[in-house]
Amino acid sequence: MVDLHQEFQKSRFFHEARIERRSADALIGIVTGITADNRVNQQEADFLKAWIEQHLTYLDDPVINLLYRRLSDMLQDGVLDTEESTELLALLKQFTGEPRTNLHPFNAPTTLPLNDPAPELQWSGRVYLFTGTMAYGPRKDCETLVTDRGGLIGASVSKKVHYLVVGSIGNEQWLHSSYGTKIKKAVDVRESGAGIAIISEAHWQRALFG
Repeated sequence: MVDLHQEFQKSRFFHEARIERRSADALIGIVTGITADNRVNQQEADFLKAWIEQHLTYLDDPVINLLYRRLSDMLQDGVLDTEESTELLALLKQFTGEPRTNLHPFNAPTTLPLNDPAPELQWSGRVYLFTGTMAYGPRKDCETLVTDRGGLIGASVSKKVHYLVVGSIGNEQWLHSSYGTKIKKAVDVRESGAGIAIISEAHWQRALFG
């Protein structure tokens, strides 16, 4: 006999996933529109907060939730002052990442999950983990650069990892509220008080080559 309840559940989850993806896409479009003139006013900030509350606060996405928490803190007193407006503009640009251009055909990943300020990197005995596509080259080559300097390579995100390096070349996952299980878990581990730092490949390369 066909389990109609199970079929309904599967169908519901399938449609919820599609709705979440469309909502995340819509959020990126809204944020891109808000930041197009390089300023954020009170009305735009209030609208964005209300839209996220209506469509996305139920999502188990630490990056979107991080954006929402910071936005809520700025609007807690009901006023977006000049300093907060400047900070929010930078925050929203971090969220959307760098747009595609003819010179840069790939989307740069959102920088919102990254530690700010970026930490000074150490090598000896420090555990590194890589995620995403590295502009430097194959991940194995990146790992060799770390181990040659006395560093270690982690197997998965945990409290034992010191640095999660996010590749500079983005992809469609960044546009669909799917930041990869490594980054999601790293954000959760970091917010629990552990010492893991999420850093960009650019910061990692600067520490290597100056």
